[in-house]
Amino acid sequence: MGIITVEDLTQAIKNSIDNSRGMVEEQAYELAHHVLNFFGYSDRIIDNVLEPEDRDAFYMLEDAGILTTEREETTLYDGREWRIHYWLFRREKIDALMNMIHEDSDDEDRDEFRYDELPDDIWQRGGSAS
Repeated sequence: MGIITVEDLTQAIKNSIDNSRGMVEEQAYELAHHVLNFFGYSDRIIDNVLEPEDRDAFYMLEDAGILTTEREETTLYDGREWRIHYWLFRREKIDALMNMIHEDSDDEDRDEFRYDELPDDIWQRGGSAS
């Protein structure tokens, strides 16, 4: 997978969010665009650049499996430990979520077809109550 485009991330976001929440295409696109503005052409950004409301969106995408975090520790000249937190794209998960739409639409068609083919007497109880 090369560069993550707005369209790619939009599709991954739409497929990762529970449909009952009602994430529409426009909202997913705006979120994808907003997130990509932080990353640019990189796969990793430092957490310090985020405002609290941005961080909330990142946590939501982490819950969806699209983003993950890592930290790095370094020792400062005066001997103190310093931690740096990063956000990273999970490219494999994004790729899987982008391709999920085709599999889901095929499954829905098969489920609907199966119910249409059931005989009328399938819902009647078998045997007699004694």
